[in-house]
Amino acid sequence: MNLIFATSNLNKLKEIKSLIPEGIYLNDLTSLNFFDKIPEKENSIEKNAVFKANFINSKYNLNVFADDTGLEVEALNGEPGVYSARYAGEECDSDKNIKKLLKKLIDKKNRKAKFKTVIALILNHELHQFEGIVNGTISHSKKGNKGFGYDSVFIPEGYHKSFAELTMNEKNEISHRSIAVKKLICFLKN
Repeated sequence: MNLIFATSNLNKLKEIKSLIPEGIYLNDLTSLNFFDKIPEKENSIEKNAVFKANFINSKYNLNVFADDTGLEVEALNGEPGVYSARYAGEECDSDKNIKKLLKKLIDKKNRKAKFKTVIALILNHELHQFEGIVNGTISHSKKGNKGFGYDSVFIPEGYHKSFAELTMNEKNEISHRSIAVKKLICFLKN
């Protein structure tokens, strides 16, 4: 089975390719010579994922999936949420996003957070959605140099290390994205 993953984020592509079993051939947007950024203007993670999948499906008429992920911090009423990638501005700079997040949490005792991924799959013109959530806390400073986005400040529940301190295999055992991808794979196998 051939699938397009509607992303230009090479970190996400690498992470998901490591989870996909043989028999599912995954290509990203560059294989379609598509180098534009798909707009993310919806007001929820779910709607962004669906919009991105529909955008590519309607343009190329191919089986496609897209994801959207957000970090939701309890003490900040769910911020940054759907705005996670552009929390500190449209330039999508992870360091600036983290700096803004840590500044907003500086006097907060409650550092509970969750990462949420929603995958929207359009397969044979039918829409299917899969969700993955991992709970954790936000550290007081960056830890580790693996991963991307908020990984260096997110400590998953039951761990003392941030996502950025875990190996890709360790992260893929528990991450929000891997939970959603495993649901996607299970669906595709059946």
